[in-house]
Amino acid sequence: MTALPPPPEGTRLALIEAGFLLFGQQSFAATSTRQLAAHANANIGSIAYHFGGKEGLRQACAEEFARRLGTVPAVAASSAHLSKAEARVQLRAIFSGFVSFLFGGPMAETMLPFMLRELTEDGPGVDILYSRIVGPTHVRLCALWAAATGQAAETDQVRLRVFSLIGQAFYFRVGAPIVMRRMAWSAIGSSEAALIAQTLLGNLDAMLDALERS
Repeated sequence: MTALPPPPEGTRLALIEAGFLLFGQQSFAATSTRQLAAHANANIGSIAYHFGGKEGLRQACAEEFARRLGTVPAVAASSAHLSKAEARVQLRAIFSGFVSFLFGGPMAETMLPFMLRELTEDGPGVDILYSRIVGPTHVRLCALWAAATGQAAETDQVRLRVFSLIGQAFYFRVGAPIVMRRMAWSAIGSSEAALIAQTLLGNLDAMLDALERS
């Protein structure tokens, strides 16, 4: 496994945290270097010094997102030895953990709005996240799905089914204001996240059961 780069420190870290917050809240284009420096309690020239400019800070934010996400327990590299039942258990655990990540802890609150903004704007963070985290993880999830179903891992059908489960989880995060209104929730805390996870796992089981019967 590739060693993780060292975490940023000092002014560099403060500017990255400012980038997470302001780029996520306002968009990259709407955020000024003056705002970033003020939020980080740093000299405005420190952005150019540490990152070469605002665009460099944006890329550093994406790289730090990938670095921190890389500290989250990953999908096992090999699924070849698993039985169908064992693979199902692992899939359930992974998607339950994914929901917990989306709705719990400081990573979700400080960094996800930035990355969701990058996704909607197709910013440079998308390529960084895909190459370092999403692409390799999706390949392994497809292999795990194959172990659970007997299907070939790299078919269009399997890849799209795995994306559909990821997409369901993401919808609850992106569409949280709509979900909370319809569910009459004031927030999505641990109990609400548990209900979301239960629903997602029910959908996963239904998909696997249908394939088992076919």
